Amino acid sequence: MSSAPDNAVPATTDAPAPADTDARVLAAPVARSSVATDIALIATFAAFIAVCAIIGEIKTGSSVPITLQTFGVILTGLVLGWWRGALAVLLYLALGLIGLPIFAEHTGGVAVLGKPSAGYLLAFPLGAALAGYLATVTMRAVDRYVPAGRPALRSTWRYVALFLSGLTASFLTIHLAGIAGLILKLGLTFREALAIDVVFWPGDVVKNLAAAGVALAIFRAFPDLLRNRR
Repeated sequence: MSSAPDNAVPATTDAPAPADTDARVLAAPVARSSVATDIALIATFAAFIAVCAIIGEIKTGSSVPITLQTFGVILTGLVLGWWRGALAVLLYLALGLIGLPIFAEHTGGVAVLGKPSAGYLLAFPLGAALAGYLATVTMRAVDRYVPAGRPALRSTWRYVALFLSGLTASFLTIHLAGIAGLILKLGLTFREALAIDVVFWPGDVVKNLAAAGVALAIFRAFPDLLRNRR
């Protein structure tokens, strides 16, 4: 009967199994990558909102101009989900309040909080958060109840879900806060403030229709943004 070679190294039980070692080595990079992705998305969409705020401005005759800000805010919530969307908008507001001219009319600084449009501005994070939450809930419902074997029907209902999520969030947060701001800053009655706010309604519907379409296109190109919503 042969014996083990003299120079053989006895096996020990202290060494970790290869699979365990691999798991520990790979765990940290995955976490860092996820955080880096979140930060990149938040920063990118904050910059996108800033661009939307300073292009295509339309004067309304009131103290609140029409801009693409709400389009950027709602799209951010729809695409990123509630908490990343809210953080992206908060980053945008923080940069504007410290003085960068990235608000409507190329303004910046804390002085904007004294304007009649302050209510709209301060409600943006809530609008993005609610849009993101509603989009997550409704998109999951569509995917659950609409057969995957009917992609055209599922796509249509996804678009409807995104549009209704954005529009609902816009009216329940941005418009209501905007009306409150007009009342407080200008001393208007509710009816007078509502008359000013109504001017923005048709454009807001159009912007939400566009935001839903863009969000749906983004999800088709980058499905992980929809699968990995947290």
